[in-house]
Amino acid sequence: MPNSIIYPLLMLIAGIGIPVMAALNSGLGVKLGSSALATTVLFFIGLIISAMYLIKTEGLPIGGFPKDISWHLYLGGILVVFYILSVTWVSPKYGIGNTISFVLLGQLIAIAVIDHFGLLGAQQNNLDIKRLCGLVMMITGVFLVIKRNA
Repeated sequence: MPNSIIYPLLMLIAGIGIPVMAALNSGLGVKLGSSALATTVLFFIGLIISAMYLIKTEGLPIGGFPKDISWHLYLGGILVVFYILSVTWVSPKYGIGNTISFVLLGQLIAIAVIDHFGLLGAQQNNLDIKRLCGLVMMITGVFLVIKRNA
């Protein structure tokens, strides 16, 4: 199958997994009585699965990590912990739909800025009028989807 089908399909499945993961981890946090413990459990399981995948597909790296990797490239680890912990904590109180809708809104804003300026090594794609209109429609859609708690 060509990448023009595989990549979007894979990302669609990953996108479907985000609210499912939020619901599962939120429920685990409620049952355990701790968002932090649920997040730790999630990362422990993730570590085991990703290590098994690494060993199966590439083997363990020999010689350690290259020395010329900039420290800022490791900040994604902090962001993923913040994301999982905040979604696990907020979802039971605010609802999965509302929580993920605002995650989506944040992603839309970030992709527009990162793409427009080509930040963090991303391919630069200018925010032209067509993309801006699409972004505004998607942001409007997010606000139409959320349920306001009175």
